[in-house]
Amino acid sequence: MKNTFVHPLISVLKRSIDLIGASLGLLLTLLLLPFIALAIKLESPGPVLFKQLRIGRSWPDRVELFGMLKFRSMRTDAEQQGPGWTTPGDPRRTRMGALLRRLSIDELPQFINVLLGDMSLVGPRPERPVYVEQFRQSIPRYMDRHREKAGITGWAQVNGLRGDTSIAERTKYDLWYIENWSISLDFRIMARTVLRMFSDRQAY
Repeated sequence: MKNTFVHPLISVLKRSIDLIGASLGLLLTLLLLPFIALAIKLESPGPVLFKQLRIGRSWPDRVELFGMLKFRSMRTDAEQQGPGWTTPGDPRRTRMGALLRRLSIDELPQFINVLLGDMSLVGPRPERPVYVEQFRQSIPRYMDRHREKAGITGWAQVNGLRGDTSIAERTKYDLWYIENWSISLDFRIMARTVLRMFSDRQAY
């Protein structure tokens, strides 16, 4: 598989864009945080932020795990019965959480993950270990998407593949992104992400 990011200068350039973009995004998050935190707390007791274990990059002999941050959009007992996909009308969601998800505002704390080096602004979306284990056994080349750093947004997501959509199709788009990466493609994805925030109805 062609590895677009192997050149050290390209890696430095992409990381520099991540740091600048995440710093600006985090500034926006900090401005919104008091209002979001108050709304979350008034509706549902519990922490404002939610951390969930995800797989970043993966090699045959090593797997990178990190705690992906989100604004909490569900009740604190949402996963007592084990992990499960979020579905339309999911009773585990709070009303504020439904709004945060619809506008993708729940993802804003991931700018912290980008600054920490866990994620990139653009890349394949990270999945939970339990789902990665399932998908790697049924979807060809699924693990190849883990050769690069996970992203807040990605080529699959701006092409409508989020929420309850085909994992196999998402994988194809993720692999295409990795094999055809360019700076202009990253900026194109980021611009389309902002536009889709106010029109996307696939996030539950």
